[in-house]
Amino acid sequence: MDKTEALNSIVAEANRGELIFSTNVTASLKIQQVLDTPDCSVDTAAKLVMNEPLLAARVVAIANSAAYSRGAEITNVRSAIARLGFRTLRSIVASLVVRQLAGTSKDPVLRAMANQLWEHTAQVAALSQVIARRITKLDPDTAMFAGIVHEVGGFYMLSRAEEFPCLLDNQPLPPLTDLPAFADTIIESTEETPETIIGRVVLKNLLLPQPVLDAVEALWYGLRAMPPETLGDTLLLANELASVHSPLEIRFDSASIQYASEIDFVVGDGTLNSILEESDEEVRSLTAALLI
Repeated sequence: MDKTEALNSIVAEANRGELIFSTNVTASLKIQQVLDTPDCSVDTAAKLVMNEPLLAARVVAIANSAAYSRGAEITNVRSAIARLGFRTLRSIVASLVVRQLAGTSKDPVLRAMANQLWEHTAQVAALSQVIARRITKLDPDTAMFAGIVHEVGGFYMLSRAEEFPCLLDNQPLPPLTDLPAFADTIIESTEETPETIIGRVVLKNLLLPQPVLDAVEALWYGLRAMPPETLGDTLLLANELASVHSPLEIRFDSASIQYASEIDFVVGDGTLNSILEESDEEVRSLTAALLI
């Protein structure tokens, strides 16, 4: 099977609502559904979170991170949820879903790629939160959520790579008109990649908010504005500033890359770099909490 056939197979599954998720992902999605109900209480949420030890540890760690800490150390899930609020909690559950998407491959190469992809994701999510709060003045929880889900296509692709190893080869895609199963999938560019094609259908099936979907599309195809203004700009900048790159990203020659250390602009009485220096502890502690 070649890459075209593999992509057709996966997109056709998605269009039929037959995306293949592991048991862990399905359980986490059920938690997300309960959190979305209007009458979900803090006590109910705490019980759900405590049924997932890794999720519970992550919630408490993020509540104690520099980005959310308000002095007293949090030592239990219920207090952590009360501090963070349900919007942040939904983002943390989403982080668990995304991380679980790659599964637990027996292939050491795929495991290493999944770990690097998650390190990249955690950095982008933390940077997005700080950039939204300090620079673009957007909702930081929405920005963090966008950062968490921006590589969902890559994680799903890695989860299917043992079944379809051709997905990770370096062969270019054929003309999009040769991909008939994409009839129900919006093609945004003639430079589509397997990750963006799969990402779009996975994101569609996860029923994510439209502003988040638009921000991820901006990351794929948009041009970063200086200074950033929109959620898409925020995500683009965070992605470029992340020191750990996606293992699925195509890196061009060094002459065409603007290194993160060279990106700077004036923000009020300061600059991007001065704000990032002031927020370094927040970014590092939030990234570490997401990596648990």
